[in-house]
Amino acid sequence: MKKRFVKQSDQIFQCLTFMLLVSTFVGIFTQSVARPSAHSSRVDSSEIQRGQQLFQTNCSACHNFQQKGIGPSLERVTAQVPADWLKKFIHNAPAVIAQGDARANSLFADYKQMMPAFTALEETDLNALIAYIGANQKKTPAKKQGPDGIKDPIPTAIAPSPLRLELEQYTTAPASASVAPLARINKMGVLPGPSERVFIVDLRGKLYELVGKDWRVALDMQQQRPNFIHVPGLATGFGSYAFHPDFYQNGLLYTTHTEKPRSAVADFAYADSIKVTLQWVLTEWKMNDPKATALSGSSRELMRVNVVSSIHGVQEIAFNPLAKKGGEDYGLLYIGIGDGGASENGYPFLCDSKRTVWSSVLRIDPQGRNSRNGRYGIPAANPLARDTDPATAREVYCRGFRNPNRLSWMPDGKLLITDIGMANIEEINIGVAGGDYGWPYREGTFVINPGGRMDQVYAVPGSEAESRYIYPVAQYDHDEGKAISGGFVYTGTTIPQLRGKYLFGDVNNGRVFMVDSRKLTLGKQAPIEELLLSVDGKQTTFHTISGKEKPDVRFGVGANNELFVLVKSDGKVYRVKDLK
Repeated sequence: MKKRFVKQSDQIFQCLTFMLLVSTFVGIFTQSVARPSAHSSRVDSSEIQRGQQLFQTNCSACHNFQQKGIGPSLERVTAQVPADWLKKFIHNAPAVIAQGDARANSLFADYKQMMPAFTALEETDLNALIAYIGANQKKTPAKKQGPDGIKDPIPTAIAPSPLRLELEQYTTAPASASVAPLARINKMGVLPGPSERVFIVDLRGKLYELVGKDWRVALDMQQQRPNFIHVPGLATGFGSYAFHPDFYQNGLLYTTHTEKPRSAVADFAYADSIKVTLQWVLTEWKMNDPKATALSGSSRELMRVNVVSSIHGVQEIAFNPLAKKGGEDYGLLYIGIGDGGASENGYPFLCDSKRTVWSSVLRIDPQGRNSRNGRYGIPAANPLARDTDPATAREVYCRGFRNPNRLSWMPDGKLLITDIGMANIEEINIGVAGGDYGWPYREGTFVINPGGRMDQVYAVPGSEAESRYIYPVAQYDHDEGKAISGGFVYTGTTIPQLRGKYLFGDVNNGRVFMVDSRKLTLGKQAPIEELLLSVDGKQTTFHTISGKEKPDVRFGVGANNELFVLVKSDGKVYRVKDLK
């Protein structure tokens, strides 16, 4: 019964995330639609309450009733889209598209994704969701929230490279669901030591050690933490892991995961009037035998963070692999914390204060004890370490990110931070201690208004002081993709042409990009190239080989610094074999 519930919850979430985008586009159609008020008037409070529970669990990550988020604001959707059409679209979107439906095909053309069929969903679930949405509709006419923004922020298209990336299918992850994504494989990295060991995490709860092509469970978060949750998706679950650089001496491993709201008192919280959707937890594990595959031992919680919605949590933790023992950065843990959906839910002040940790990259000493909760240390070199305000979040290394989803280091020691944007811009940033990267007032090299239409961007005013914000060193707009998938600078020896190149991609469409790391310089925009793909000597795309409109790709590093591409939709892992 539990497995069926998880599967159905994932399906409802995926369905609504895409389907409710209809409200943005219905105005372009000439046919009139009826308000489903008759249905709304017949529902009782218990159905609305059940719909609220479904909405909070499955929909609130992308939608609210205030302004556009990942999906549109739903404040007037029931006046624009008939309930019967919504149900039909949910039930079998591919069939509706194939039938030539104007709305469905417009969505497909604009988002370049086809929502899968959800024929197993029950009518009662859909009725409850529509009842709750209907109960939250605004009655007053919509007000214009400001001038229209720049229509095409980056008009120059990404150019294709003359080189082609040769891939080979290396292995397939154990399926953790029966519907896509089959395995939410999210991070692949190497534990250096007497022999390099490769680990991959599935956000649904398991950390695997990859021995050859054999997947062996190293840590099962579902067994270890009873309040662990991985729904509704969007990086919730077993978020990230990082082995201490002295792991073989001290046995210390660090992980992040999500738990139900109010599972415990949070170290970083906000006013009770703001909802808590879930909590992110940073844990230290001390392993009895660092050489064993099945990692077992004791654990202690270092940090617990509340978030407003299920998006943009603590998706990345990492140690600087280039730091030398005795150096300032050695043994310090970097933690990427997104805004938790605070800005698009009406709480931008949570992301723009030295007293908060959201929208930041933190740096802590996990072996220290001078933090406010006494469980970790604040490095003396941190920018705010000596701030005299007792409420200051002295953990913050730099701030101003919507979703700092991947941290990596270039060979010259610079920290790279990829930041997933909202509606327009995807970013690659160089991390600077004390730097402010602008969110929620900047997206890429453009202005955004958290008090108005956050789906619009505007030109930076000429009067702005140059030192106010740090801007990306490479960026692309949503003509090219929807969500950056951070990668790594290639330092291996197998493919000499790739050395020094930073490979990354886009989560949604599976395109693979490349930028010369030597051209990543503060104050400038490095040119991005697209790498065409080939598998078994045949040019292809991840759309084609995965059979999914959203391949959901991630990048990983294996032994000898070789590069891999992870595909969540089908769980396959590809090795970068050559560049021709």
